[in-house]
Amino acid sequence: MKTYERILEQPLQQLLFRGKALVVIGARQVGKTTMLQNMSKNFENTLWLNADEITVRERLTNPTINTIKNIIGSYKIVIIDEIQRIQNAGLLLKLMVDNFKDVQFIVTGSSALEISDSIFEPMTGRHFLFHLHPFCLAEIYPDKSPFEIEQELPFHLIFGNYPEINLKKDLAEIILKNLSQQYLYKDVLIWKNIRKPELIDKLLKLLAYQMCSEVSVNELANQLKVKSETVENHIDLLEKSFVIYRLKSYVTNHRKEVSKMSKILFWDNGIRNAIIDDFRDLSLRNDKGQLFENFIISERMKMNAWLRPSIKSYFWRSYNQKEVDYIECENEQLSAYEMKWNKRKKQIVTKTFTNLYPQANTRVITPENFVEFTNRKYN
Repeated sequence: MKTYERILEQPLQQLLFRGKALVVIGARQVGKTTMLQNMSKNFENTLWLNADEITVRERLTNPTINTIKNIIGSYKIVIIDEIQRIQNAGLLLKLMVDNFKDVQFIVTGSSALEISDSIFEPMTGRHFLFHLHPFCLAEIYPDKSPFEIEQELPFHLIFGNYPEINLKKDLAEIILKNLSQQYLYKDVLIWKNIRKPELIDKLLKLLAYQMCSEVSVNELANQLKVKSETVENHIDLLEKSFVIYRLKSYVTNHRKEVSKMSKILFWDNGIRNAIIDDFRDLSLRNDKGQLFENFIISERMKMNAWLRPSIKSYFWRSYNQKEVDYIECENEQLSAYEMKWNKRKKQIVTKTFTNLYPQANTRVITPENFVEFTNRKYN
């Protein structure tokens, strides 16, 4: 089976044996285990522990230093997969990092909900955290030219970038439906003991139809006939389970710019389309612009997270309804981008924005230049 080199492998390699655990989180099925298996081929003296196995969980629950020493033996790298399955995982890792300083610990987890509660607080100052997303196009097509990658865009706008999709393109629709139904927010339902998963289903569909649009929690609550706090909590859960993310508005002038709204985007187009059960060809769809905008912004944010983590991402809108799809801010340098699927439409970042921010870099991204914008080899 073909393997793909993940961009995250490089920063992980650079941080080995720096006295801290490496924590890799991400949604189920995005390739965390496969990535570490590929990396471990270059490691010597590595112990792999799968916390899905009951014997591993039992031995690592409330262990003593001697117990850990007996498990680790002479290994220099210890990988613990799905660490959120271990009770008191944060205290376990703290004990390991503090007492076995010549051993590199690498752990993965599928739920930020469980990991945030059980690991991050005890591990303060003792770990580097990384988020693994579905593939980006630079990982899928490392040797293709920009023109060749452009030809692959329609498939990914519909079916997304999950690893299994790219290995079995002929089964893409079946795989995505299974992913969305079986894995998508399993951790949410288990961890928070949500008794009405149909509310999550309805909320996700509303968010999917409003993808790349500003979302009003109050309006969603009215549509779902629940309290606004309930909607806010469920959106937070979906964000922490890596299904969606919020893009906040960029504001420096509160009298001219909208400050309270957020846009909802999906980390993967295929998951979004599975939620609304729509895998039709692009030629038959009226949401091509949304699909392009969501895909390109998510591709850019994946790359930034791995290679330029200091960048902060926003959208922008004025009170007179002028908008900019995507804003980046790095070291006080502002860049503004418009995503245009239809190349024949007027291609310019609104003057309302450029008049307020004349020093900002501006650019329009289209199906003919998106590779340069999203691929580290060309930008």
